[in-house]
Parts: sequence; structure tokens; C-alpha cells
Amino acid sequence: MLSGGEPTIHPDLPRLLDELVARNIVRILINTNGLKIASDDALLELTERMKQFGQANGIAAEQLLRVIQMAERTGTLPMRGNRELLSQALVNLVDNALEAIDGSPEPSVRISTLHDERLDIIRLEVADTGHGIEPAARDQCARERLGRCARGRQRFVRALARELKAKHIEAVAVLLLHSYRNPDHERRVKAILQEEIPGAFVTASHELSQEYREFERVSTAVANSYVGPRVSEYLGELEHHLSDKGFEGDFYAVQSTGGLFPVEHARRDCVRMLESGPAAGVIGAQAICEQLGMPDSIAFDMGGTTAKAGVISEGRPLTTGSALIGGYEKALPIQIPMMDIFEVGTGGGSIARVELGNSLRVGPRSAGSMPGPVCYGRDGTEPTVTDANLILGRLDEHNFLGGEMPLYLDRAKQAMEEKIAKPLGLDATKAADGILRIAVTQMSHAVKAVTTERGLDAGSFTMVVYGGAGPLHASAIAREIGIRKVLIPHAPGYFSAYGMLFSDLRYDYVRSVFRRLDSLSFDEIEAYYKEMEDEGRAAIGASQIRPEEIVFERAADMRYFGQEHAVTVDLPHEFFVSKDRAAIKNHFDEVHKVRYGTSAPKEAADIVSLRVTVLGRMKKPPRNAVETGEAKPDAQALRAHKPVYFRSAGDFVDTPVYRRDLLKSGNEFHGPALVEEHASTTVVQPGDSVKVDLYGNLQISIGSDRS
Repeated sequence: MLSGGEPTIHPDLPRLLDELVARNIVRILINTNGLKIASDDALLELTERMKQFGQANGIAAEQLLRVIQMAERTGTLPMRGNRELLSQALVNLVDNALEAIDGSPEPSVRISTLHDERLDIIRLEVADTGHGIEPAARDQCARERLGRCARGRQRFVRALARELKAKHIEAVAVLLLHSYRNPDHERRVKAILQEEIPGAFVTASHELSQEYREFERVSTAVANSYVGPRVSEYLGELEHHLSDKGFEGDFYAVQSTGGLFPVEHARRDCVRMLESGPAAGVIGAQAICEQLGMPDSIAFDMGGTTAKAGVISEGRPLTTGSALIGGYEKALPIQIPMMDIFEVGTGGGSIARVELGNSLRVGPRSAGSMPGPVCYGRDGTEPTVTDANLILGRLDEHNFLGGEMPLYLDRAKQAMEEKIAKPLGLDATKAADGILRIAVTQMSHAVKAVTTERGLDAGSFTMVVYGGAGPLHASAIAREIGIRKVLIPHAPGYFSAYGMLFSDLRYDYVRSVFRRLDSLSFDEIEAYYKEMEDEGRAAIGASQIRPEEIVFERAADMRYFGQEHAVTVDLPHEFFVSKDRAAIKNHFDEVHKVRYGTSAPKEAADIVSLRVTVLGRMKKPPRNAVETGEAKPDAQALRAHKPVYFRSAGDFVDTPVYRRDLLKSGNEFHGPALVEEHASTTVVQPGDSVKVDLYGNLQISIGSDRS
């Protein structure tokens, strides 16, 4: 607290200012001449400005105090209102005055107060000997609660930018508290940074999210700035490479929503591609299930390091407006539209190890591709899920990747025995089976997270399984959860890439509005929606999409009065045409009940944010189709028989191995069986039955045995 006497300034203020600026002070209370105002970090900025002004004009610290004079007065003037805002206004007034006297031969700022008892008002006057303020700038300052004039604010930003440049900063994230309502100031800050630090990657938060919740916005902006330089450079090099090769088409990237956007947007908003691969897989699953008349399905993707699951309900993928990336304690919130995908750290390369107390753990550490699993023969030493599958006979050491890559069974067994089997008192086969059991249980959590925990009955869904390692475990995961139908699409190892071909050009917009539904102004809401739709129409129009191929989808984030968090509700356009509040409320109640298992039809509801998705329909690829055959597969489709371990049998079972490329539509067979293709192997458990459909998908009916 700085406390001065009447009517003087504290005699030790120069020393105090030096100490305050040097320390991590978060709040200062001033009691000067009886005027009590609570200030925050803005005072530190002011004091630093005073010091900088003095140094620039050759004024010694002890003389600087004479620049600012407090007019003598008597009595106490109580000020009513918001202390924080009054404090900021005072600091800004003085700062504007200091800016004005820059270069003045006799710099002086005079602060005086007058209490008009008749009108019960306090007049605060700040006068200076400077060059004055232009009328337009003065009016702007007044409209902004006596804010700093633009010239002064910009000088601060430029000074900061030069400081960052001196530190060789290559990426900057910008967030202003209320930029979700008015992004103009963020735009100007970004422009100044780009002027002062040419080549720097600058992210303004409003470019990614125009939603409230400043922590989530700044976290998203920081994440974008963190990955931006490398991703932008990579995409730029790829773009130049394609151009050098004579590519003359349009270059798009996939977003976390599964939609496409131009590469120039991808280079700026890199974080929007955070879940692009998994999202593309969900889009592919949606396309296949739409073709087969399966409106409800689970998209399950298992690769080398992780397993991911998303849901398609009533023909539409479930999406979310935010997600936590990383473990709960260190999670990074990302506030962008994306597929509602849950991920676990279990994949083909997940490392198995025995921990304290002889507990067997699988993942999340992964051997990756280098050195990879032990069986790759690349100096890997720790057994993985892939090694376990090889030991159990589910992978073929001589026919992996169509015979292009040999696997080393003896090395896998040796590592399994030394690292897992012996410490647990098991043989290599039982140890490998234990690893797969744990891996399956962990992967089932991903499926439960997007179904059971969302109020959905997983057993009523078809599980579409892809990724190089997914078909190896599909049947076991389905049994774990109670799913009765599994579909393995054509070329599951490349399915996410295939799904990209079904993506549409997509732009997502959001505006936080905070309105009670029962007092909703439909004209106001319509204006918000129209603004976002027009913005999307202009963006898509630049991609030469025909107007009739542009589709608008409306949604809103809604919550019951008193709730903190909201749920996203798709809203048909007809609700707004008819101005039907009851229909909106009923729809929200239904969505809330599905998501949380309960609803409150009698409780009032708020609309927190409005969302618009703008789609530009793209041309789709031809559907995969296979030749029609008999129920029994052709003899040439049967490649071999080999021993494969199944827990239900308690031993290795002689198992037929089919070549998928020679299976025909209408073929049927029963488990146990293996279906091999170039980048994946499907395990058909005993009790399962398989039918090949018109498009070459393996439709598996799951038996009741757990194996």
C-alpha cells in the first residue's frame, strides 16, 4: 500500500516505485490525498511508463515526481462504483497525459478533483502541457471507459514486440480478454507483431475460437503457436513439391471435424488438424454405414501407438466443441470443433512390462516403428502387443505385409520369456495371451467412453474396425463390451486415408451470446446466424463450390439455468422459421437425457453459444465393389492352415487362413479363421461367423464365447 499525506505524495515514492517494478507485485492499494482506489497490474505499467518517460527526457528519478502534481484540496471524497474499472480509468487518464507530454519543453501533468454537492458528483480533471489529443482519438477513449489512446497502446505493443524479437522468439500467441465479442484489437496487435517480427508465427485467439472461456482460448492459441512453425513449414514444402511435380488441383487438409479446408488456412490454424486422421476414419465409417443402412455405428481405429473410438448416431458423427489433450493432471484444453473421439495409449507397438508386485502392464509406452517390436529385428528389446500376436500365431512371420517384411518369431519368444514369462512364472504363450487380454480391456475403455458414458447402448451398434492392428482384436473387444456385429472395411490399414475422400469442405463458426430461451429474441439470434452463414458462404465461394452445393447446419450450446457447462444441440432451421421455443427446449431436454441420463423439462434453459457449420459438398469417389461368388469361398482363397492360440480352446487350434483379395461377395465361413491382406490381419474367433458383402466388407457376427 502506498499512502501519501495531505496533500503531498509519499516522500519515498521513487524508491518504492523501483522496488515495486522489480518485484512480482500482483495488487497495489493507493491512498493518495484521501482518494481510495484499488488498482491492479496496470499501476505497474504506469510506473514503468513514468520511469521510461523520465529516462527518455533526461529527467532524474527524484525529479520525475514533479511531473505529476496533485492539486490541493480538503475533505474526503468517497467514490462509488466498480473499484477495478475506476482504477483502470485513472491509470489510463494519467498514461494518456504522459503520452501527450512526450517531447514537451516543460512537462507537467496536473490532477485535480472537485465535489459538486448539489449534483452529488465528483469531477476528476487531468490536465497536461502536451500537444493534446485528436478529437477522434479522444472520443474513442471516452467510449472505451477512458481507455488508453490508440497511439499509446500501440507503442506498448511495439515495445513488447521488439523485446520478443531480441529474444529470437519465433511464435507468439495473442489473447485479449473479450476478443470473442470484438476481435478488432487482437487483429491490430497481430499486425503490429508481424510488422516488428517479420517471419514470426502469430496466432490470435479469435481466429480459432470466438467463444467465451479465456483460459481455453489462450490454451488453444498457445497450442497453435507451439506447433505452427513446424507444421506450416511442412505444409509449405509439400505444397511447393506438388507444384514442382505439375499438380494443378486444389490442395486441402483434413480438420478434426473430418471436414476439409484449404492448405493456406491449415498453415495458419494448424491446431484444427489435431485429430484429423482419426476424424477422417469416422467420416469413412459414416460413408460405409450410410451405404449399408446402418445409422448407428462405432468407429474404432487401432494403430501402432493408440486406439481411438468415435460414434455415429442416427447417421451423424458425434462432435464436441472442446477436448482435453493429455492426462487429466496435465491436460491441455483445446477449444475447437472436433469429432468426439476418445483415445487410449494402446496399439501394436505398446510395450508390455512387469512392474512392482508382479503386475503386468501394457502401454502407454510404445516401441514405435524404430526400433519397433522385437520381432521386427531392428534391435528392439521389449516385448509388445505385436510380438504377442506373432507368438500366438495370429501373424505370419513369412507373410507379413504380403511377404515384404520378415518377422523374427524366435527373437519375440526369447524377449517374452525373459521380460514377462519368467518373472510371472508363465510360459511365453500364456504371457502373450495375458498381454492381449490386458490390451483388449484397455481398448474397450475407449469404446465405452463414447457409448456407455454418453448414455448409448453399445450392444445396439455395429463396430467398424480399421487401422493396421484393429482387425486383430476386433472380435475380442466386441465380446468384452457385448457388441454383436463387427464390420471390417476394405483395406483397413489405409482406411483413414480412404475416409478423407468422403470429406466435404467445411467451416465452423461459433458466437457466445448468453440468452435465456424464454426471453429469446429470434431476430437477434437470426442476425447472429446470418452473420456466420454469410462468412462461411464467402469462404466456400472462394473454392469454386456451386451455390447449390453449400449446406448450412445450425446448432446451439445449451444448459439449464444455473448450470456451468453446456451441451451442443443440433437445431433444425424450421425451429427458427416458426420461432418455436418449445420445440427447441424439448429437443435440448432429449439431448441432455441421452448425454447424462436425466433431463429437467420444467427448468428454464439458456442458450450459451450459437454454432454454424457450413459445408461445401465435394465429389465422392466410386464405391469399392467385389465380384459375386458362392457361399463357400473359392479354393484358391484358402492360402493355408496354421496353429493359432485361442483362450476358449486353451491351446493352439488348426486354423484356415484366407486371402482377402480372393474373397467374393456372398462368401461365408465360420471361426476360427484368419483373413490376411497386405496391411492387416482379421482374427475370427471360434463361434464367430463371417459374410462378405457387395462392397467387400467383412461382416462378422460375434459368438457368445469369450476368447
